[in-house]
Amino acid sequence: MARAKYQAPKGTQDILPPESARWERLLATYASVVERAGYGLLQSPMFEELGVFQRESEGADAVRKEMYDFTDKGGRHVALRPEGTASVVRAFVQHQPTAPWKVWYATPAFRYERAQAGRYRQHHQVGLEMLGSADPDVDVEVISLGWEFLQALGLRQVELLLNTMGTPADRLAYVGVLREWLAERRGELAEEDRGKVDSHPMRVLDSKRRDTQRVTAEAPAISDHLSPESAAHFARVQEGLTARGIVFNLAPRLVRGFDYYTHTTFEFVPSLVENAQATILGGGRYDGLVEELGGQPTPGIGFGSGIERLLIACDAEAVFPAPDRRIDVFVIDVTGGTHARDLTAELRAAGIRCDRAFDQKAMRAQMKGADRSGAPFAIIIGDQELADGVATVRPLRADFGSDQQTISRADLVAHLRDALSKEAP
Repeated sequence: MARAKYQAPKGTQDILPPESARWERLLATYASVVERAGYGLLQSPMFEELGVFQRESEGADAVRKEMYDFTDKGGRHVALRPEGTASVVRAFVQHQPTAPWKVWYATPAFRYERAQAGRYRQHHQVGLEMLGSADPDVDVEVISLGWEFLQALGLRQVELLLNTMGTPADRLAYVGVLREWLAERRGELAEEDRGKVDSHPMRVLDSKRRDTQRVTAEAPAISDHLSPESAAHFARVQEGLTARGIVFNLAPRLVRGFDYYTHTTFEFVPSLVENAQATILGGGRYDGLVEELGGQPTPGIGFGSGIERLLIACDAEAVFPAPDRRIDVFVIDVTGGTHARDLTAELRAAGIRCDRAFDQKAMRAQMKGADRSGAPFAIIIGDQELADGVATVRPLRADFGSDQQTISRADLVAHLRDALSKEAP
C-alpha cells in the first residue's frame, strides 16, 4: 500500500470503528456513574489565555515546557489545554455558579512530549471537579466515583494510592526539611532531577526515574509534618473510604504533578501495566486555585483520567472489549433498492440498528456485505417476497440459530425485536 501524502501528526492517532465504539461506550459508562452523583457536563474551550495554565503551572515542569502556546491573529497569547482542572476553575470564576458546583468533562489535552504507548501529544481525558466545599467527605465521594468508574469498566487489579499534602503552611515547613535532606543526596539523584532540589523539591518526589526513586524512598514524609487540622482531615478521608469498602495504600511520596494541590491526593495504578502507563486516574484537593485565578477563596477537588491509558489497562485485564457489532440487521434488496431504502428507515425509527447495500449490487455481493457487517440477521427482499408481502429473515450468526423464516412485513419489527432479545449472554 502506498504511503498517504498526509499522515496524522506525530504523537496523535486516528481512532477508527470499531475501536471508536469502545470510546463511545467508555464515555457513556463514565457519564452514567458521575451523573448519578449530581455532576453535570461542562463544555469549555480547548484553548485559553496563557495565564489560565501558566499561572497554575509555575513549577510544574512538564506543563510549562510542553505546553502548546501561540499568539493568535488578534495578538492574544493563548494555549491549548494541557489538562482539565484549570479551565473548569476559570469557568467557575467567570460565571459564579451557586456552590457547591459539580461538573464533569471529556476533553482532548495537548502536551508536546515524547510520544510512546499511552502518552500522546494529543491525548484524551475524562474528569470531574467539585467546587465549594472543604468537607473531607467530599474527598471520599470524589475518590469513590473514580473507583466506581474503574469497577464499571471491569477493572479489578488496580491499587489506590493515597496521600495528603496538608495545608500550604504545612507544605512550606515540609519543603524546607525536604530540600535540606535532598541537597545532601543531590549527587545520587538522576541528573534530570538535581536542578529541582533548590527550586521545587517536591517535584523530585514525583519523579519516575529509578535512581531518584531509590533515593527518595527514604525521604522525610509530609505526613510527619501535618497540623492537627490536616491530620484530622486525612483521618476522616481514610475512615470514609474504609466504610465504603475501598482498599487503599498510604503513599507518602505521592505528590501530584501540579503545585496547586492541598490536603488529599490520590492515584489509581493498575498492577498489570508497566510504569510508563501506570497512573490511570488521579487527582486531589486544590483549595487555593480559585483564588489564584482571580476568584474568592473557594475549596475544590477533582480528578482526571486518560482514556488511552484506561484502555491499555482494560486490555491488560482483558475487560471492556470493543463491541462486536455496530448493527443488528442488514437489509438485502435485489429488486432495485427502493424497498431497502424504505425498510431501513422503518427499522431505524423502531430502534433497530440496520444497514444496507448500495449501487444495486448482486445478491452474492450483498450477502458478503451482510457477513462483513457483523449483523446477526439479514433481511432478504426479492421478487417473490414482494409479491407475497413478506421478508425472509436469515440468521447470520450461530448464536441466533440457523433456520431462516418468512415473516409478514406487518410483523417484521416485532419479530426482530423478539429474536434480538434472545441473544446468548
